[in-house]
Amino acid sequence: MAKKQGAKMVDIKFVDTFGTWQHFSVPVREFTEEVFVEGLGFDGSSIRGWKSIEASDMLAMPDPNTAFMDPFCSVPTLSLTCTIAETGTKQAYNRDPRGIAQRAEKHLQSTGLADTAVFGPEAEFFIFDNVQYDHKANGTFYSVDSEEAVWNTGRDEMPNLGYKIRHKEGYFPVAPTDTQQDIRTEMCLVMESLGLKIERQHHEVATAGQAEIDYRFDTLIKAADAMMVYKYVIKNVAKRHGKTVTLMPKPLFGDNGSGMHTHQSLWKKGKPLFAGNEYAGLSQMALYYIGGILKHAKALCAICNPTTNSYKRLVPGYEAPVNLAYSSRNRSAAIRIPTYSENPKAKRIEYRPPDPSANPYLAFAAMLMAGLDGVQNKIEPGEPLDKNIYELPPEELKKVPNVPGSLGEALDCLEKDHDFLLKGDVFSMDFLDMWVSAKRKEHDALRLRPHPYEFCLYYDV
Repeated sequence: MAKKQGAKMVDIKFVDTFGTWQHFSVPVREFTEEVFVEGLGFDGSSIRGWKSIEASDMLAMPDPNTAFMDPFCSVPTLSLTCTIAETGTKQAYNRDPRGIAQRAEKHLQSTGLADTAVFGPEAEFFIFDNVQYDHKANGTFYSVDSEEAVWNTGRDEMPNLGYKIRHKEGYFPVAPTDTQQDIRTEMCLVMESLGLKIERQHHEVATAGQAEIDYRFDTLIKAADAMMVYKYVIKNVAKRHGKTVTLMPKPLFGDNGSGMHTHQSLWKKGKPLFAGNEYAGLSQMALYYIGGILKHAKALCAICNPTTNSYKRLVPGYEAPVNLAYSSRNRSAAIRIPTYSENPKAKRIEYRPPDPSANPYLAFAAMLMAGLDGVQNKIEPGEPLDKNIYELPPEELKKVPNVPGSLGEALDCLEKDHDFLLKGDVFSMDFLDMWVSAKRKEHDALRLRPHPYEFCLYYDV
């Protein structure tokens, strides 16, 4: 492929602990068949959450199935995604997220319950025209802007034509109110050229350029690989147009946040295992899988909603799935069973709390492990909740458990409930201890800082 496409460089990409793509490049002459066996060495001590400096050598092992020509390099460049291995033994590095996801797939197969886990994430994001932020000992601020946002109805644009999207009314008017049809389409076409199968794109509910692009479901590793390509493409296409993309779950106060609803199902020998004659056309296995997800949902939040900002989205009143229940039609429930099709192959569950700040390899692996725990231990999910949760009387609402209210609370839940992640050596205690420690530092960094709104509330006390 490198020869056929005239590649002059080969870009070696891998994902770090917290979901950011890292890379280095080598001239194409250095790219030999031996690289797939021997790997490419690099210093892992500067990667967040990885090696200490006295034992920092690591190997990037390229996966040929991930090859594509990078559309954002001016020099023809072949891109490869890698799994990380230890030098000498070439064993998978226990803190490499892609390696954790690979072990999750192997663990699934070892159970004999299924041979394939299929994931279909729906990541939302914002396209802004400008972003500014800073923090100092004596002050802090942030500001985002979008030409289509409701707060710009009074801006002097000479002329201001007034087609602005009001709060919570972005789903989904046509042009000229929707100004970003073409940029989203360009994102889709670039993704398609790189092998993703795009199913749809549209403006999302929030004002100020909230968007969603959905790609076709795939096996766990391939779906996570695709999510990394997805994030890379949307950010770089936006930059081409002088715009900026954020996958922060809640960049705007008082408007909808961005989620990553994750569809999932189990298959064996090409047969879907979630279709049956139980509630909403599900199988008993699917109900047990739901039981496992709901049992471990609070701990899952520490991995699937891994930022302090995540919990500014997970609040009632913004279509946020804060209620740990399941339903075939209630979008405020944590688990929804889509009913668009009666085809057994379309039968799946949709877990709605995750957001796009999550590392997809870790999030998909953790959800699979929770669901498998439900199947293996026959965990009943209880009764579905098909009522309008927001109209439930207080005495009924009290019975419905909620997601954690903060990252700190989610980390407490993970510390108490993590045995399900350790099965099959998928996750390790070394990884989880590192994760909790790093995330507590993030939580404390925000907790210890004065907030601008506190000055509004308390300056004159």
